[in-house]
Amino acid sequence: MEQNLNLTAEAMSDSDERMKETLALSSEAERDRDKSMSDSDSEDEAQQNLQIESLQTELVTNPSNYDAHLQYIRLLRRMGDVDKLSRAREAMSELFPLSPTMWRQWIKDELSLNTAARPEAFSRILKLYERGVFDYLSVSLWCDYINFVQEFDPMVRQFSPTGISKARDLFESALTAAGLHVAEGSKIWEAYKKYEQDILLTFDDTDEQAKEKQVQRIRSLFHRQLSVPLAGMSSTITAYKTWEMEQGSLQDVESIDLVDIYPHVAASYQKALEMYNARFHLEEQILSPNISDSERLQHYMNYLKFEQSSGMPARIQVLYERAITDFPITPDLWLDCTRNLDNTLKVGNIVSNVYSRATKNCPWVGELWVRYMLSLERGHASEKDLSEIFEKSLLCTFSTLDEYLDLFLTRVDGLRRRMASSSEEDLEYKIIRETFQRASDYLSPYLKNTEGLLHLHAYWARLETKLGKDITAARGVWENCLKLCGSMLESWTGYIAMEVELGHINEARSIYKRCYSKRFSGTGSEVTPRMDELKLFRMQQESKSAEESEKNTKRNAREKRKLGSDITEEQSPSKRFRDVGNPKKAPEENKYHVQNISQVTKVEGVNWKNTKIDDNPSEQQFSYEKNRGYSDQCTAFLSNLHPTANYEHIRNFFSDVGGIVAIRILHDKFTGKSRGLAYVDFLDEEHLAAAIAKNRLKLIGKKLSIARSDPKRGGRESSNPKTLTEHADATNHSSQKASGSKETDDTYKGDVKDVKFSSRKPGNDNIQLKGKNTFAVPRNVRPLGFTTNKPKAEEGDEKPKSNEEFRKIFIR
Repeated sequence: MEQNLNLTAEAMSDSDERMKETLALSSEAERDRDKSMSDSDSEDEAQQNLQIESLQTELVTNPSNYDAHLQYIRLLRRMGDVDKLSRAREAMSELFPLSPTMWRQWIKDELSLNTAARPEAFSRILKLYERGVFDYLSVSLWCDYINFVQEFDPMVRQFSPTGISKARDLFESALTAAGLHVAEGSKIWEAYKKYEQDILLTFDDTDEQAKEKQVQRIRSLFHRQLSVPLAGMSSTITAYKTWEMEQGSLQDVESIDLVDIYPHVAASYQKALEMYNARFHLEEQILSPNISDSERLQHYMNYLKFEQSSGMPARIQVLYERAITDFPITPDLWLDCTRNLDNTLKVGNIVSNVYSRATKNCPWVGELWVRYMLSLERGHASEKDLSEIFEKSLLCTFSTLDEYLDLFLTRVDGLRRRMASSSEEDLEYKIIRETFQRASDYLSPYLKNTEGLLHLHAYWARLETKLGKDITAARGVWENCLKLCGSMLESWTGYIAMEVELGHINEARSIYKRCYSKRFSGTGSEVTPRMDELKLFRMQQESKSAEESEKNTKRNAREKRKLGSDITEEQSPSKRFRDVGNPKKAPEENKYHVQNISQVTKVEGVNWKNTKIDDNPSEQQFSYEKNRGYSDQCTAFLSNLHPTANYEHIRNFFSDVGGIVAIRILHDKFTGKSRGLAYVDFLDEEHLAAAIAKNRLKLIGKKLSIARSDPKRGGRESSNPKTLTEHADATNHSSQKASGSKETDDTYKGDVKDVKFSSRKPGNDNIQLKGKNTFAVPRNVRPLGFTTNKPKAEEGDEKPKSNEEFRKIFIR
């Protein structure tokens, strides 16, 4: 037995040895396995870090990469980096709306890390729920939101008056957002009724009045739900009858019909049931799991057409929200949804919020940004908000350049409308000019010789004259347009139309002459007839000049004979003024000009008069108010000019004054050199007064003498005899056409004639009149573009000219 015990002991000893060896081997294997797993985890962690660094670089380079944001958040969530994960979610939420699933994950992570009972944690999670239900329509997210408030808000949980009011507001907001959801809306109704029933249980049996009021509130909720077409309506009506039986209103649920007690509720329920039955097959189609996305989208569109035929805006909007939740980056859905809101609600935060979400989901659709800005303007948003949205839109990438053009024009339209209103006094026109300049700089390299760029400059020039009151700036806009779109005939005709509309016939004629040397696309039929008309006109002018010269020779001979017989007789200055100023005795050529300066040239091409300017944010129309042309009463006379001074020097000299319409420097007809005299036409009296205030200031080292030009006074506004004489000479230059002097200036230079005149003799009050033309003779021909009555035709005059002959005259 001992032997057996020894054998047993030896066996046990051997067994212990083998067990120790086995344990040692297993321990070593486990260590190897742990080491292997540790190495594998280290490799995975290193790989994940490389992926995170790569995604971070991608997001810095391209923040709008949606997929990169998703991958980055998944990796950070897997690694458990809470701080980086929170920042990544915030960054993505600023650029894109998050799906309901992403919001629920975010809130779940926050709840796992923080105790919601703490005030700061509760407030942070509450804001996450508010942001989540804003992005997309989700009944499940609304239910989570309601349950969170009921569980963690102490005032709501304890049914305090403040808590009850807060909970009811939350339930009503949920019903507004999702209460009409046919498939899932009943979940919110049920939660609302349960909360009100829980409140009923808190009342004492002695407070009958309060209990009855609460019972009526619950009954009203049932009635509201039964009037809405929702899934599970049969179970809702059964639950209502059961509840009424508990309150003692019904004896038996099955035997008593609801019509006998509440006939209006029964009628509403029957109507809602019919509406649900009409929508049942449509609900089945969009909820079917066995269809493709394209088929589901088509079913949504069919469902929307059906709802639109019923004409219930709230139900239509809820269906749009359901479709958008399933197809968030479908531009047509957002365009139709916002158009529906514009037609029904028009203004309000609801519309602006939808546009904000639309531009986040589809930022590449320019039309959504345009409508967004118009919606904000209708809602009287601040200039700061509008400017921010405009700057955000320019950061997006659109499919066509026309979308960028629409954005710039919409921005200008809004600025112009607010400048015209009395509430926006802080806005200045320079903001509009800067916006136009940005648009031109941005689009010009890509839109040369296109109608879009031409329309932009035409609109810009119009506002320069209408709001900026700066003719020179408007001409600069058109000149820039000619550089970019000079091969388009419409650019030239638009420029000419502006000058004609403003009454600047000389400037329009000058542009015509520049236009004739250009070649335009097409057959050239637009320019050739005008060239023929110009040649014919010149031939007629040459023949008329010969006839006028012969008549003037005969008339001079008669006047010399008459002067010899009456040499000793003197006329009073007033009678001499009347005789000389009689338009019937004016030279034929002057009369010829008087008859023609009131004509209007019709310019084809860009319709300057009918260029559209938006006066309504939703309907873009505008009618142009014709500006009055300048007159002699707004003309300044300049003397003592430096011989090298040109119109650029003069324009820069008066740059702080502005309002310059035209500049005319007088030149000697024989030498062609400047006579040191000039006329500057201003837009109105205000600009003229500011210009005269610069009298005696230096230009190119010489002090200028600046005075108001007054042709009726014959230059008596100056006390300097020399200036008086020179000014009188310049004043009469337009009446000396027949003397044969030539034109020496163009757009900013007037026609100057060298005429003879006499000045006052010192110490003699009588005016000495010598020769045919004197400084006392007023100008019979006013500046071109200034309308006047035509003098009566004398016997022997040619027949009245037709419109065709006048048009030939104006294209000189």
